[in-house]
Parts: sequence; C-alpha cells; structure tokens
Amino acid sequence: MAERQYTANDIHILQGLEGVRKRPAMYIGSTNSSGLHHLVWEVVDNAVDEALSGFGSQIIVTLHKDGSCSVLDEGRGIPVDINKETGRPGVEIVFTELHAGGKFNSSVYKSAGGLHGVGASVTNALSLMCDVTVYRNGGIYHLRFENGGHMVTPLERIGDTKKHGTLVRFLPDPAIFSTVDFKFDTISSHLQESAFLMKGVRFIIVDEKTGQKQEYYYEKGLVEYINLLNAEKKPIIDVVSFSEIDPITNIETEIAIQYCYEDYNEVVYSYVNNVKTGDGGTHESGFRAGITRAVNDFAEMANLLKGKKLEGSDIREGLTAIVSLKVPEELLEFEGQTKGKLGTPAAYQVVSNLIYNKFTYYLTENKENAINIIKKCVDSQQARLAARKAKDEARSSKKAKQEVILSDKLTPAQSKDYLKNELFIVEGDSAGGTAKKGRDRIHQAILPLRGKPLNTDSISMEKLLHNEEIATIINTVGAGFGQSFDIEDIHYGKIIIMTDADTDGAHIQTLLLTFFYHYMRQLITSGHIYIAVPPLYRVFKEVNRQLIQEYAWDDAQLEAAKKKVGAGYKINRYKGLGEMDAIQLKETTMDPRTRLLIQVDINDPFLVEKRVNILMGRDASLRKQWVEENVDFNKVDTFIKEVK
Repeated sequence: MAERQYTANDIHILQGLEGVRKRPAMYIGSTNSSGLHHLVWEVVDNAVDEALSGFGSQIIVTLHKDGSCSVLDEGRGIPVDINKETGRPGVEIVFTELHAGGKFNSSVYKSAGGLHGVGASVTNALSLMCDVTVYRNGGIYHLRFENGGHMVTPLERIGDTKKHGTLVRFLPDPAIFSTVDFKFDTISSHLQESAFLMKGVRFIIVDEKTGQKQEYYYEKGLVEYINLLNAEKKPIIDVVSFSEIDPITNIETEIAIQYCYEDYNEVVYSYVNNVKTGDGGTHESGFRAGITRAVNDFAEMANLLKGKKLEGSDIREGLTAIVSLKVPEELLEFEGQTKGKLGTPAAYQVVSNLIYNKFTYYLTENKENAINIIKKCVDSQQARLAARKAKDEARSSKKAKQEVILSDKLTPAQSKDYLKNELFIVEGDSAGGTAKKGRDRIHQAILPLRGKPLNTDSISMEKLLHNEEIATIINTVGAGFGQSFDIEDIHYGKIIIMTDADTDGAHIQTLLLTFFYHYMRQLITSGHIYIAVPPLYRVFKEVNRQLIQEYAWDDAQLEAAKKKVGAGYKINRYKGLGEMDAIQLKETTMDPRTRLLIQVDINDPFLVEKRVNILMGRDASLRKQWVEENVDFNKVDTFIKEVK
C-alpha cells in the first residue's frame, strides 16, 4: 500500500474563531459543566474588571428560560468607534479576535485579571447565539453573532440612552458541550466570591425558570468571607485584616486571617485581580514565608517556644487566610494559560513584608490572642513530632501496639506495589462479601462498613480515633491523618467508595468524603479518591441456552439495552450492590476494563467549603433545603469529573 504524501495542501489555517471551536478545551479547560460555566466567568470577569477600575457598582447575571445567559454591567461600555488598525468597530473586534482588548493598556485598566476581549471572543465562538448591546456616549448600540461567532447583525445604533454599560447574552452550543444547563448554585457561589473581593459592588443572579434570585453585597469584604468559611468553627481570634499599596511596585495587597481551635487543616485562598490562583504562586509563597517568620520571631522574643523553631506547617494548622492582590498590568505574570499560578517576582517580597510587619504588630498589641495562637502552633508541632516518632517506631518494630480499635473486616491486596493497589470501601457486609469474591486479589482490597460512618465535621480528635470505622480507614490508608498525613506513605493509588445507588448510599459517600476532606484532603486534591458507579439495570434473555445481557446506568441506556437485547427480554432493577452476584459486580463495577468511576476533585474550594458546612453542619433546615433544590441521585454533580 502506497504511503500517503504529506504536502502543503494538508496544512489548514483556522480562521478567526475556528481554532476555539476545534479545540475548546485549550481555552476553557473542558467541555463538561465546568467548561460551560467558564463561558459565564469570562463575561462576568470583564464586567468585574470595569468595576475594579471604578466604573459601575452593580453586575446582574440572568439565566433565561430559553437556556441562554446574560450579563449586564454598569461599566463604560465596550468601545463602538472604529479601530484605525483594522477599520472595524472596537466591540466587533473584542468578540471576534483572540488577544484583542483594552487590558493590554495600563492607561485603560490599572489592573485586570484577564484580557478583555479574549474571554468574550471564546464565549462567542462556543455559542449558538451571542447578542451584544452597548450603552455608551448617549447611544444604544447592538450587534449579533450566531453559530460560533458569525456576525449576522453588524453594529448599529438603535436608540438613545443616559445609561452606560454592556449587556451580553449568549446561548451555549449543545454540539460543543456535554451539558448546556447552567447551575444556579454554581454561578451564585462564583458571584458571592467576587462580591467578597470587591467591597461595595452588588452582584445579582436571577433564574427566570425557577424564580430564584440572590443578591450579594459586602462592606467588609474579606472579613465577611472568612466569617462565612469558619461559621461552624470555634475561633481563637476574630478575623483580622491588613492592607497596603506598595509605593514602589503599586501592588495593592489585602489579607484577612483567622485561627480556629480543633481545626487541623490549612485553608489559604489567593486571588490576583479577582482571579482565583488555585495553584498559588509568588504571592502565596510570600504569605507563608512572612507569617512563619512573624510567629517564630514573636514566640522567640516572648520566650514561648519549648525547643526548636516552629515549621511553617505548624504555624498554618487551623489557619484560614485570604490573600488578594491587585497587580498592575505591566507587572502581571501568570504561569500557564489558565492563570492558575502567579509568577510575578515582586509579589513575593511585597506580601511577605506586609504580613510580617502587620502581623508582628498585631501579636505585640494583642498579647492574650498571641499566646493562644502560639500555644496552638506549639501543640501542632508536638503532635507532628509525636506522629513522626510513632511512625518510626512502628516501622522499626513489628510488635508495636496500637491504642485504637480496628475492624477485622479488611481483606488486603497481596501486592506491595502500592500505587497500583485499590481500596474498595463497601457499604455493608453482604456487598463486601460479594466484592471479596469478585476482586482482583493481587491489587484490590475490600473494607466493608458496618452501618454509616461518623460525621467528622465537628468532633474531637479523641472521638474520631475511638470510632472503629474511621480508625480502620486511617490505619488501612497507612499515611496518618490531619497534620501528620503524608501522601508519600499511602498504601493505595485509588481509594474507591462503593455504595448502593440510593439516598443511604449517597449519605455514606458524603460522610466519607467529609472525613477525607477534613483529615486527608491531599488524597482528594491529588486525585486518589473515586466513587464507584454500579448499574441500575440488567437487561437479559436466554437464547439457545446462551445468555444475552446488557447493563444500563440510566433510563436512556435502559432503552438502548432493550433494543440491543431484543424481544423477550427481562429486566433486573438493582436496588443495591447485594443484589448482584460476584461476577456481575466485578464486570460492571470493579474491573478496570469495564467499570465506570467518578474521580472526586475540588474545582471550586469556596463552593466545596460552603457545601460541606451546609450538608454536614448543625443547621438541618439549610441541609434539607439544599438537598431538595440540588440533588438528583441519578446525575453526577458539578464538582466531580467522570473518568474510567
């Protein structure tokens, strides 16, 4: 067979927005629910940048009955005059050209999170319709795009007005996205987060389908942000905040912090020009270095240390902090296309100096609070050292005794190649026994649960360790917990929660995820936690003593399975894992070649924190309301991603 020649004619130049439609994930991360909502963030962020520059104090997001979304701001309005370089109106360029916008010019925007126009053009490219109305210079201007950014209505002046701002309405293309259903809760959370970061700006979301409406407006900003995050916790100190504009770099920094008792996690959220920097960067590194130095220097000066200096992890245990920077455009450096990590070198020293100087002064002026904070840090240090000593002793002596009560139900994997091993945490002894028969003995371990696990959202460490189920999980994972957790020591590459597909199963999943979130969070952020997805139906019949069968995970697949099996079929409706035999459970839910897993991830830390507080907190009425409005147990929620 002759080899096909590769010629210049095989090289295709993608014009305009074609590249975005060809490879959407390059621009918005994915084409699932997360990517869908990224279209909203791009337009909202442009509105936020206007408010950030002092233009407008209200932003309204509306979810319309036809499935479209609109964003209205009170900014200056995107320019409608003719660009000399292209001969086209500015607003047209903004919505049709990548890397075009006013954010490149520091005289237009002192600081901005994104590149105004890049986001708008991506949203346009991935929409069936994008309708833009500009209120500017006393006039109302309008243009419209359809089918991926093709202009159908050129810019025209359609009236007069005294208003100023921009209204963008778009309808996502279902051919691009796996879902085009906007989530009120997801957008609402994003707007609330923006409202915390922008004191004095009102954010409103309206859902025309359900009638829901929510407004967010904060005068104290980051202080109120932390108060919400720590609503269910016991604070050591009230929230304190510090802010400053560096005279050399003009970087504006605002930091809010709070320490809490009985909290063994570090929560640090950082932002640059209102964009969440989920991967940290120079500003987070500067914050950690500065607060470590401040606490150690004060503790040493006050003679409060009982031995070695405190490590950074000791100082940050139980700390909640928000670090928000406004960085001038000429200094702004992000690492990566998604702007997840700040690379601006100057930010390190600016933030480090601010938190060191301001927090040192706070500790000096608030001696009682300072002593309580240092005591918390020293307790953390001692717990860390004790855990390390216990781990070393356990490794050196096979006779090391445990003071915790452990379940004898674990069926371990035989392999010592830990990253290839999988731990199935299974609902009930019956399903556990079936899973044990169907497992791969080399790499799969089975741990059945006796009833529902403990709610670990707000309990003492003593009660935690005396719970048989939780203690067994800690011992089985093998990497410690809380402050002593070390992901390098985990005994399993995948930890898979396998429960019935009903409300009790969902509750067990939530309880286990709450435990992992509070005490082994790195298991989630590093992608080690999964949820098994057993089928809901088996469609089968016997023909000439041969079994023909198909499995279905939802009603749509059920209909397809009926057609595939053909007339005379029978249906099993699985109400629980125990209704499957070992072979069925293996081939549908446990075998890596055929199973379906959900990998648990934290895409939006703020939203997750809110949900944990609602679902696992003390206020049952809030929990009931949220479940009734949001939970569909046949669908995957928005903050987890589906993988095989």
